[in-house]
Amino acid sequence: METKRITPEEAKELLDSNAGYTYLDVRTVAEFEAGHVLGAKNIPVIEPDPYGRMQLNPRLLETVEANFGTDSKCITGCQKGGRSLKAAELLLSSRFTHVLDMRGGFGGETDEMGRLTFPGWASRGLPTTWESAPEDRYENLAKK
Repeated sequence: METKRITPEEAKELLDSNAGYTYLDVRTVAEFEAGHVLGAKNIPVIEPDPYGRMQLNPRLLETVEANFGTDSKCITGCQKGGRSLKAAELLLSSRFTHVLDMRGGFGGETDEMGRLTFPGWASRGLPTTWESAPEDRYENLAKK
């Protein structure tokens, strides 16, 4: 199944509607704490192993399912769009059916020189926050 990608404006529209979408911020905990989409839930797609090397989060699928269910409507987002696309593909190839990926992520896509090529959520001036409720943080979502 091909992953449907949407713009940050389309994501905001869905999140603001009564359609029941949840924004899954799949960046690291540190990235999430530095700023995120208002109301986002943080479940990293990659995390450090005991040696500090980044690896695929082995609990990604079970954590999303335990907190939201396989039929929930989710929008994945990361920093530039690559990790969230991977997370969306993993979710869709498993038991999840309503997953969209937000192209450009939080900060935006860049070229090999670091120039912005597709603005993300924050670089488009959409609302952001550094605050999060305990139930939005990975440390608590992972406990379910």
